[in-house]
Amino acid sequence: MTTMESLIGLVNRIQMACTALGDYGATNNSFSSLWDQLPSVAVVGGQSSGKSSVLESMVGRDFLPRGSGIVTRRPLVLQLHKTDEGQQEYAEFGHLPRTPFTDFSLVQKEIQDETDRITGKTRQISPVPIHLSIYSPNVVNLTLIDLPGLTKVAVEEQPESVVKDIEDMVRSYVEKPNCIILAISPANQDIATSDAIKLSREVDPTGERTFGVLTKLDLMDKGTNALDVLEGRAYRLQQPWVGIVNRSQADINKNVDMIYARRKEREYFASSPDYGHLASKMGSEYLAKLLSKHLESVIRAKIPGIISVINKSIDELESEMDHLGRPISVDAGAQLYTILELCRAFDKIFKEHLDGGRPGGYRIYGVFDNQLPAALRKLPFDRYLSMQNVRKIVSEADGYQPHLIAPEQGYRRLIEGALNYFRGPAEASVDAVHVVLKELVRKSVGECQELKRFPSLQSKIAAASYEALEKYREEGRKTVLRLVDMEANYLTVDFFRKLPQEVEKGGNPATTPAVDRYAEGHFRRIASNVSSYINMVTDTLRNTIPKAVVYCQVKEAKQSLLNYFYTQIGKKEGKDLGELLDEDPALMGKREQCAKSLQLYKKARDEIESVSLVR
Repeated sequence: MTTMESLIGLVNRIQMACTALGDYGATNNSFSSLWDQLPSVAVVGGQSSGKSSVLESMVGRDFLPRGSGIVTRRPLVLQLHKTDEGQQEYAEFGHLPRTPFTDFSLVQKEIQDETDRITGKTRQISPVPIHLSIYSPNVVNLTLIDLPGLTKVAVEEQPESVVKDIEDMVRSYVEKPNCIILAISPANQDIATSDAIKLSREVDPTGERTFGVLTKLDLMDKGTNALDVLEGRAYRLQQPWVGIVNRSQADINKNVDMIYARRKEREYFASSPDYGHLASKMGSEYLAKLLSKHLESVIRAKIPGIISVINKSIDELESEMDHLGRPISVDAGAQLYTILELCRAFDKIFKEHLDGGRPGGYRIYGVFDNQLPAALRKLPFDRYLSMQNVRKIVSEADGYQPHLIAPEQGYRRLIEGALNYFRGPAEASVDAVHVVLKELVRKSVGECQELKRFPSLQSKIAAASYEALEKYREEGRKTVLRLVDMEANYLTVDFFRKLPQEVEKGGNPATTPAVDRYAEGHFRRIASNVSSYINMVTDTLRNTIPKAVVYCQVKEAKQSLLNYFYTQIGKKEGKDLGELLDEDPALMGKREQCAKSLQLYKKARDEIESVSLVR
């Protein structure tokens, strides 16, 4: 392969990589910048100007849909790859990777079907391109973009805007400074009315990017020729005009072989009295070689800019690979190490949530500072310590023998009954913190970028964390209830010893009538004393319940959340470890494509730098 073929083929492969990156969702600016830096050839012409025939002549195959009206309704990015002699020709579509087409009539059908998939079976157009690569020993390395034919009127089933829509679409390609314009005009029409020349003149007024192609030379009226155009007198371009003789409709209907048609084209120019002196610079084969040679010179001029953008693309692809994650080793030891590293990454994020580095941990303090005090304030002690209930409980505690001095059993029953109310807020605090911890696990799993590529491991870590939190919740529940039970099982004696004794005015306890012990004031004093004691216990539990919850749940979650999971992982065999590292197929596809593109870009950089040294 010559240096020129190597360089253009390399650009073809880079363009394919850019296309693939776009297909899997890469939106980095440098990818589009690289595409814009690479020169391409846009085929422009009016309807029935012979565009399709020119392309098929250059490829040497029938592969484009045919018919009346607008046949090309989506841009076709056609990449030609020259292969060694004797190798089978085949085509491959960008939307059907690794699906070679060796029957080119099926290529024709697939183009039509893929067009209909976007536009429907109507005459609508779409700017979404179809990417097609053809590998053949009968082509030169070249990228051509076949665009819808320019038209002047809308036909049935088309909106009136279609004329402008097509022109805008074509213009979006040809106005780019790196786009080479292949302007197709039929020789049997006045060049002044050529749609392709009109548009190319607007976007390329100097004519340095435009190659003029005259088709249908054999269909001109007898006694006339196109020498004024081909020799640049009628309309001058900086690039040469090339004449083409396409197959006739009768040849197309007879399926005349394209290689035979090329030979007939050469014979036509060689034997033509009008064009014989230009025969070596006419025909589809010459056009392909001319474009290929011109592309080489353009590419050489663009090499510094291309290398700069390739280097930027390589940096972005490296970053993308880091984001997607590097391929996992099949070695069990390496897999175990990877799993443990991923667990640590999750655990680090979870701790950051608890410690304030990330949001969420403050909600635990909210349970202690707002929810628990509010729950304690709502406890129904006013109803419980009503005169009627106090009288009832104290009297029941006395039994058949009324108390003599102070109703100790009545006090105990009243306090024990009141303390039972604390069980609800205590358990609610445990459950509320449990909910917060579960939510922080869920958020941490979602925020751990490294875990996203392993759905199985992600779910296992979440399940193991939830299981551990359940265990911590149960331990927390037992502990806070113990705190309540401890308050009920041993009352603070000093509190009651410091209470003033009931004394009548002017009297003493020894002379107080027994009947007064059952007066309303007596029970009101008992209720007040019990209420004071309950307030003291409330203050105590308001401080000790958070301590117990943090100790049993939060501290354990920080220190030991995945300890049991680590133990289980250490017992697994290589196959089980591999299943945990089973990735999302879509993610694997992205990484594979990204890795291929990265490899291609690095190779492209090396090859371009080496080719640029050869002059």
